[in-house]
Amino acid sequence: MRVLVTDDDRNLRKVLSTELSAEGYDVEVAESGPSALEALKEKEYDVIILDLNMPGMDGMQVLRLIKDEGILTEVIVLTADAKAATAVQAMKLGAYDYMTKPLSIEELKAVAEKAYEKRKLLSENLLLRTQIRSQTRPNEIIGKSAVIRGLLETVGKVAASEFPVLLLGESGTGKELVARAIHEASERAEKPFVAVNCGAIPETMIENELFGHEKGSFTGAHDRKPGLLEIANEGSLFLDEICELDQQLQSKLLRVIETQRFFRIGGTREVKVNVRFISATNKDIKEEVDKGNFRADLFYRISALTLNIPPLRERKEDIPLLIEHFLNNSPNFKGKRFSNEVVVALTNYSWPGNVRELQNVLNRLLLLSAGDVVGLDDLCDDMLTISSNTCRKLSDIEKEHILRTLDAVGGHKGKAAEILGIDPKTLYRKLQGYGINE
Repeated sequence: MRVLVTDDDRNLRKVLSTELSAEGYDVEVAESGPSALEALKEKEYDVIILDLNMPGMDGMQVLRLIKDEGILTEVIVLTADAKAATAVQAMKLGAYDYMTKPLSIEELKAVAEKAYEKRKLLSENLLLRTQIRSQTRPNEIIGKSAVIRGLLETVGKVAASEFPVLLLGESGTGKELVARAIHEASERAEKPFVAVNCGAIPETMIENELFGHEKGSFTGAHDRKPGLLEIANEGSLFLDEICELDQQLQSKLLRVIETQRFFRIGGTREVKVNVRFISATNKDIKEEVDKGNFRADLFYRISALTLNIPPLRERKEDIPLLIEHFLNNSPNFKGKRFSNEVVVALTNYSWPGNVRELQNVLNRLLLLSAGDVVGLDDLCDDMLTISSNTCRKLSDIEKEHILRTLDAVGGHKGKAAEILGIDPKTLYRKLQGYGINE
């Protein structure tokens, strides 16, 4: 707990600092209202113990400024005036609690602990609101292939360090799953894991999402908003599709990785965090550096440890396990199963959209099949054709499947990408590679 004791009584400051420090709290002191506000510009505190009766700027003024500025802290006010009106006014202004002098140190510790718990709960609730995930999302890496066993072994080694990690792999290979595995195997496992898709958030909003903003920093900023960097404090921040960040934001991110400090939008006080960075991209990031699209210095920073996530076509022996895992974790389809012929056909397919496409196809087959057993008749025509011609070139198979999917949705690239389980930008690049513009 980080505590700021603010009182003009030097002896009381010393006593409170000594007693609270003995409890293991990180305690600092301020002798006046202005000095307390200066301390708040430099650092964040979980709890402020604030005397109301100070010369010059009194505690009520300080409390009002703290709340007006949206500073995230809990305030315990101290007063020698036991009048109910004083206490009511302080509580209306947003104080957590009030205590009258002379103080009971044990009672003050108990109140401070409760205030700290409230502060932590508010932070955790904020994290939960930003971390809503699909309930069907797999929570472990499934596979027994050599490449997966090697990947899991590497994850264990990487998790033991604090270096930034860069994950490289095609869309749908499970880069976020690997990032979570690294976090959960690390000493930060009990702290937040915050994931942000840099390509899914508009450029005008991504800076605000990452860094947060101060009250009044722009039209509509009615309150201070902590960014994802603060929410991930002491945990891990996963930056998916990091190559989509613009150059200005890359520069700001580089500074955070180097110093673990940043400013909120419109802020003048530096915010200090302790975050492990895990980044990912489905692009050739070295090529992006050569083209000048991605900063070389940022690349060197985020790639201290680099992992390549294998595509599904390179670990086909894992497909039956993935099918079984999906069935076991899909309560809506209990009682259904896939025939051996279907499992063989699905295993022989190249899966350009990787695990994400596999899960989408399995979901669709289970939903649309009439009986309890999904048979070859339930497979769409392109699946049957592809599974019976496994000797054909991978690129031809992939191209045919993509074009058939596009044809089935009337050429709508967004719908096709969703069915294929790939990013629309990936689909666009593949079509360009085939020489197809429309």
